[in-house]
Amino acid sequence: MQQLSLSARDQQVIWHPYTQMQTAPAPIAITHGKGALLFDDQNNSYIDATSSWWVNIHGHAHPHIAEMLSKQAFQLQHIIFSGYTHQPAVELAERLLPLLPQGQRRVFYSDNGSTAVEVALKMALQYWDNKGERRTKFLAFKNAYHGDTFGAMSVSGRSVFTRVFDELLFEVHFLDLPTASNTDTIISQIKDLDPTTIAAFIFEPLVQGAGGMLMYEAAPLDQLLQWCKTNNILLIADEVMTGFGRTGKNFAMENCQTPPDMVCLSKGLTGGSMALGITTCTSNIYDAFLSNDKLKTLFHGHSFTANPLACSVALASLDIFTDPNCAQNRERINQAHTAFLQELQQSDKIKNPRLQGTIIAFDLITTNADGYTNNIAAFLHQFFRERRVMLRPLGNTLYVLPPYCITDEQLEEVYQSIRDLLKAL
Repeated sequence: MQQLSLSARDQQVIWHPYTQMQTAPAPIAITHGKGALLFDDQNNSYIDATSSWWVNIHGHAHPHIAEMLSKQAFQLQHIIFSGYTHQPAVELAERLLPLLPQGQRRVFYSDNGSTAVEVALKMALQYWDNKGERRTKFLAFKNAYHGDTFGAMSVSGRSVFTRVFDELLFEVHFLDLPTASNTDTIISQIKDLDPTTIAAFIFEPLVQGAGGMLMYEAAPLDQLLQWCKTNNILLIADEVMTGFGRTGKNFAMENCQTPPDMVCLSKGLTGGSMALGITTCTSNIYDAFLSNDKLKTLFHGHSFTANPLACSVALASLDIFTDPNCAQNRERINQAHTAFLQELQQSDKIKNPRLQGTIIAFDLITTNADGYTNNIAAFLHQFFRERRVMLRPLGNTLYVLPPYCITDEQLEEVYQSIRDLLKAL
């Protein structure tokens, strides 16, 4: 009897994320990876041009990360993090906080980007409650995406991701992305809401990822943040995607002068090797929870809070990230993207070509509405699969967001596959 392939076995038992299982093609069975390459069960190689959902910043099967994980696995694999602590968690917090935008003083561990956001939202709401104020409203940007748990969905733009659950989500006022010409108008809108009812403003700095790799300038963002800060609206920087070098600087908030009150991190935090989330905060936020009254405690936690294995690989990722070679690779990718951007600007089949750090994106011109459900997405998936380049479009938005270790030759192969696409359209 012939043994089923891994992909066929998958189709009998697995439900994949963001996938219409009735119409989706069979998944590609990946057996191993090396650097920017992934290999299937036929030993075909694929260039991971999107860092496996934006997480794998240093490449697959990195030996230093693997070594640190193995070493930690023989020491301590997990321990309850309430009343106990361990070396990887303490050291990670000690090393990470000085790298973050000014004023971050405490680390709260969770297990992914959505939960890092949930923690920040709960911190913001209870901060005001602990201070004896009733503030329950949030500000966020239109087209925002902050995760798929209910709090994270609430502060995300109403879209295909939230449609079924919209009536169950809490009140949020959504703002246009700030520009040099509209920031005063946005501030006037916030004034009309009564700032004393607003707990916090959550935002993805410089780039909105799942919203379509939408990019905007730091200066008008900073103007908006400064006004919020002056009016005692807490600032939550969601750097889950933008953190760890994606936008050029180590963190996107380094482009702004106004420091956030909280920062959410995940994805590149562990170099894409394990699930880990972090919410950091200032001393001002943390101190509001210090009390002899136990009701002022932040009653939030996860079974795998500060998992030692995850913390150890995050430390290994930091080793690689803080090496000067990493910054040089990011600059090399940015320069290659810059040259390719000039090429894209000549095409009449795309619009809005854009670049930020190691992220290059553009929108394909189609007869359908722009967005995640644009019908061209299925064609794009198949086109790049056949060329063994892992590019996962956001509807009619195509982007390249590679691991920092990608070679010039591999990057050129990705660009060539896009050239082939534009010729085929």
